[in-house]
Amino acid sequence: MTTDTSPEALPEDVGLDALGVSAARIRRAVETVIEGKPDVVRLALTVLLAEGHLLIEDVPGVGKTMLAKSLAKALDCSVRRIQFTPDLLPSDVTGVSVYNQETREFEFKPGAIFANIVVGDEINRASPKTQSALLECMEERQVTVDGTTYELAAPFMVVATQNPVEMEGTYPLPEAQRDRFMARVSMGYPDPDSELAMLDSQSSGTPLADLTPVADAQEIAGLIDVVKRIHVAESVRRYAIALVSATRTSPDLRLGASPRATLHLLRAAKAAAALDDRQYALPDDVQRLAVAVLAHRLLLTAEAQISRRTAAQVVADLVARTPLPDARASTPGSTG
Repeated sequence: MTTDTSPEALPEDVGLDALGVSAARIRRAVETVIEGKPDVVRLALTVLLAEGHLLIEDVPGVGKTMLAKSLAKALDCSVRRIQFTPDLLPSDVTGVSVYNQETREFEFKPGAIFANIVVGDEINRASPKTQSALLECMEERQVTVDGTTYELAAPFMVVATQNPVEMEGTYPLPEAQRDRFMARVSMGYPDPDSELAMLDSQSSGTPLADLTPVADAQEIAGLIDVVKRIHVAESVRRYAIALVSATRTSPDLRLGASPRATLHLLRAAKAAAALDDRQYALPDDVQRLAVAVLAHRLLLTAEAQISRRTAAQVVADLVARTPLPDARASTPGSTG
């Protein structure tokens, strides 16, 4: 981790000013397609800059796939879409070795995962076996087929959509895979004005067709490098650890958040700080992202389910109960 790097270490040629300009450009491009959801678009951009993966969960028809496709199209980089179905095979995702009769050797044919942005549509309609094909890709940015490891290009991001588990024909994601998604977001229904604007903009076509790329892979890699250098004081790190540890002892949860969740929470907080034009992360950044980063990793107890508690409510309660660090210890120049 690079959390101890001082704010002065940010490169002069690619700094927060450049990040702010590029991020605003990407956000405006996506918002020409996604009406009235600025918080959702910001979270998607935060996950992109934090080198994470995004899970978009909601009922059909609210724009999950449209958000994933618009984010991918706003970036001038390689994009592949995988339509997850019950008959999809792991080799369709990762690739397969094919015997070449001319050379009498096996040749590797890359699967759909070999792209900078991978859009996984309705990921929980595929079998758990196929879902698990993404585990190595998402965590290690590589694919191993027939004993040979192939590196994935950087930047690499999986943007997956899924319907709620209660919907017919869905399979719950394995805990290990949910833990690899940095954040989960729900689109929600649009407000009346946004829905009216959507009807106007899509009456004769789709604004996605008019969306042109506004940033390329090299630019995104530079912005990610800026985020890595955002300062995180020791007090903020300890606060994130305390918040995640609270999920492991909560009486409402039978599975708390993992150490990977702590890492993802801090990475997302650094990206959020950079988007706010700050060279250091604050406890506020951790609080604001806690539900999105932690809730989808948790498993409720039977009692909590009977009481109709949700994981998001449990996380919100833990955020309210976990003491905040001293504000003076969270800014640059302090110990940590």
